[in-house]
Amino acid sequence: MDFKELLEKQSAESWEKYIPTLSIDCVIFSFYENSLQVLILKMRDQDLWGLPGGYVKKTENVDDAAVRILKDRTGTENIYLQQFYTFGNLNRSEKAFEQYHDTIWNKQRFISIGYYALAEHSQVKLVLDEYSSAVQWHSIENLPEFMMDHRKIFDKALTTLREQLNNHPIGYNLLPEKFTMPELQKLYEGILGKRLNRGNFYRKILRYDILTKLEESRKGGAHKAPDLYSFDVEKYNSALKEGLKGNW
Repeated sequence: MDFKELLEKQSAESWEKYIPTLSIDCVIFSFYENSLQVLILKMRDQDLWGLPGGYVKKTENVDDAAVRILKDRTGTENIYLQQFYTFGNLNRSEKAFEQYHDTIWNKQRFISIGYYALAEHSQVKLVLDEYSSAVQWHSIENLPEFMMDHRKIFDKALTTLREQLNNHPIGYNLLPEKFTMPELQKLYEGILGKRLNRGNFYRKILRYDILTKLEESRKGGAHKAPDLYSFDVEKYNSALKEGLKGNW
């Protein structure tokens, strides 16, 4: 079955299964090789890249739909998920399907609820479905051109991530259980989009008293093995309730 036939078949089923005019788009962040990354995909008939998304079944809650969409793409439900914005401008998706008949499901006007998700990289198994030709992690520092308004959705998600860095468990959900201080600094720099002074960053993080220094170090490399840390979850959550003080 070619892609046009597949989409037309799916369209007929979607009118029966999903709530019309409502969709979900997910910006899934991860941290890998000292780089903040986002999960992107390419539909089989599109040259541009897009964000994972889907629709809300008539029989499910909106948040449950977001969890289902994330599981379909990452193979896991154990991901931090946060609703961050609603996108409803005219002609958001119609132009991407202009070669199709006006009655096709995908060509309708959709109001999309945006969610950002934080995934620990090693826990994710990327899933390529029948509608996509590629799905991959990509560094946010050099993103390809996006389809529809997905660049706007990504930019808003990243802005929200920066705004919530001091009162949401972002580091805890993006880093592995054990990490080095340079890795934590790289994560903050990736989110904030700027370099941070090493000494100032270390002093500030340690002053929050949210880390536990482990009796082990990262092996390998020519330099002195860096110490390993983990988050003290109880202290971290307590500090987030008040908000980590100051700017980065």
